[in-house]
Amino acid sequence: MRALRITLIVAVILGVLFVAADRIAVSIAESKAADKIKTSQGLTGTPDVSIKGFPFLTQVAGKELDEVDISMEGLTTDAGNGRSVRVSELDAQLHTVGISGDFSSATADRATGTAHISYADLSRAAGPGITVAYDPSGTNRVKITGSLMGFSLTARSTITVVDGDTIKLHAESVPGGSVPGWEEKVRQRTDMERQVEGLPKGMRLDTVKTDKDGMDISVTGQNVELAG
Repeated sequence: MRALRITLIVAVILGVLFVAADRIAVSIAESKAADKIKTSQGLTGTPDVSIKGFPFLTQVAGKELDEVDISMEGLTTDAGNGRSVRVSELDAQLHTVGISGDFSSATADRATGTAHISYADLSRAAGPGITVAYDPSGTNRVKITGSLMGFSLTARSTITVVDGDTIKLHAESVPGGSVPGWEEKVRQRTDMERQVEGLPKGMRLDTVKTDKDGMDISVTGQNVELAG
């Protein structure tokens, strides 16, 4: 009985030490991954990286992680013509992530997530004199206000995602559209397409939903590069 107790005590101690070593290793790996993402995406802040699953060390031995969750803030992307689109926050869950032995590269079989863009950032992306605001009449609609030739403009626009990387705003109708050439001039101010670049390779924008806080875009991906 005494020998059995000693064996059990030793097993518990070894188990605690393994868990401690496992948690230290995962913490180091998360930090390294966050630094690589920051560098590769040109972020000003360091993203949060959380590696799921236990034990971590056996996942590393198999060179495959069950799930990695990433949260990035302040991702500013080039939209062309000297303008940019700022993604306030991007949260992503990457599943079945294959890794190299030194964590120099990692690729996820699939990914899901959400990107958030505020109305203030949408307004800046639209250009000078244009304000994009919440429209409660639909889950993918916004209200556009501005001015043209001294006249105030208000239009309700539908937001859609085009080609997996472009946000498109299109006014459903244009006030005073019966005046020849007027609608074209108004749409030059209210309608826009802005490409969102800088997302992790293999990740694409999917569907749009608006609320009082801004616009949420669902994000999906296959063979997504986490670091490299």
